[in-house]
Amino acid sequence: MVREHAVHPFAPVWDAQCRVLVLGSFPSVRSREVGFYYGHPQNRFWRVMERLYGQPVPPEPDGRRAYVLSHGVALWDVLAACDITGSSDASIRRAVPNDLPALLARGGVERIFCNGQRAYALYMRYLDAACNLPVKALPSTSAANAAWSLDRLTDAWRTIL
Repeated sequence: MVREHAVHPFAPVWDAQCRVLVLGSFPSVRSREVGFYYGHPQNRFWRVMERLYGQPVPPEPDGRRAYVLSHGVALWDVLAACDITGSSDASIRRAVPNDLPALLARGGVERIFCNGQRAYALYMRYLDAACNLPVKALPSTSAANAAWSLDRLTDAWRTIL
């Protein structure tokens, strides 16, 4: 596969009531196609959310947006643009970070959680010094992280509550 230059195609999910921000690295090919976060059916993010909050997650983007906002959770990604091969975080080059400090200046968010080690490493490299909030890496909900069962992921992600 060829590395392509990709620009983040959708806005953050955020409102003033959000206290937690979950950051991915950059949307997968499937997420870019559907125009919303964690759009690949094998990604376990939405199944983890269902388990944490004890309510079913709607299948459509507008319902998912309302779902996370109702629980005070904001969603975004570390990167605004990058050169990437498919959905491979390991292939990311020429990374351009999102303007996270501007979002945080609007208030609300108290803690940041990175979905996976690559998101955390990118956050630490490009954004940590400018954001000045507690940040924690959580295990990736990607299907590529097959070593983590859904039960184990859910237990690790309980910290966002």
